[in-house]
Amino acid sequence: MAAMGAARGLRGAGGWWQPLWAAPGLAVCRQKSSVSFLTRPDRPNLAYHRLKGRNPGVIFLPGFNSNMNGQKATALEDFCSSLGHAFVRFDYTGCGSSDGNFEECTIGKWKKDVLSILDELTDGPQILVGSSLGGWLMLHAAIARPNKVAALVGVAVAADHLVTTFKRLPIEAQKEIEEKGEWKFPTKYNEEGYYSVTYDFIQEAENHCLLNSPIPILCPVRLIHGMKDSDVPWQISMQLADRILSKDVDVILRKTGQHRMSEKDDTKLLVNTVDDLIDKLSTLV
Repeated sequence: MAAMGAARGLRGAGGWWQPLWAAPGLAVCRQKSSVSFLTRPDRPNLAYHRLKGRNPGVIFLPGFNSNMNGQKATALEDFCSSLGHAFVRFDYTGCGSSDGNFEECTIGKWKKDVLSILDELTDGPQILVGSSLGGWLMLHAAIARPNKVAALVGVAVAADHLVTTFKRLPIEAQKEIEEKGEWKFPTKYNEEGYYSVTYDFIQEAENHCLLNSPIPILCPVRLIHGMKDSDVPWQISMQLADRILSKDVDVILRKTGQHRMSEKDDTKLLVNTVDDLIDKLSTLV
């Protein structure tokens, strides 16, 4: 295990573990990856980037109204490339470069997207890294494919959050949204100040809520959450830790962390967390 760690990274002068891609003085040789499309006869085609390599592989699941080109996704791709591990990042139906209409999407459809990526593009054990809504989908994928999902890393996991927030609205507001067929919920990550979803989206999402019963996931789980997250409360990660049946669950709270967890130290924490899980899973083989 020590030899493996020494081969994969360097310990910085301050004692902080630095993966190779972050180590000063070391050039990163990033493997170029072009956009490919997973064609599906009965569903829209999915855009993805894939690095081939050894297992465990890593799959990044973006958040709501996001895509596969975000900072966390590309940082993980660089990291996996430096290790020679397999990596996949992709866009959900109706998002980014994938086909389909966003307005027609549901949690259930996006869950099927994740399972398509798992089933068609990967072999062997995988570590799923899910951001915000991607963390919610990550949990469902782990439940559906327990023999393939070897570990989970959630960043500001938004499990049940849209449904819970909607149900906390006054009855009059809920009825108004039902009549209009649209809900604009506030966020500081959109220049308009809100994201918009259909009432049907909320109704369908209720079928995928997880926090009201034990969550049958037995693999290692790491939940990273910023305590200054104004979109998804960090207490959700605590609830998840309590509900997930695995005994190997850690919650990592960042006192000044925002929802996107995109500061340099946030990204370093995410990469090091994935690195630790790769190390842990490799020793179990």
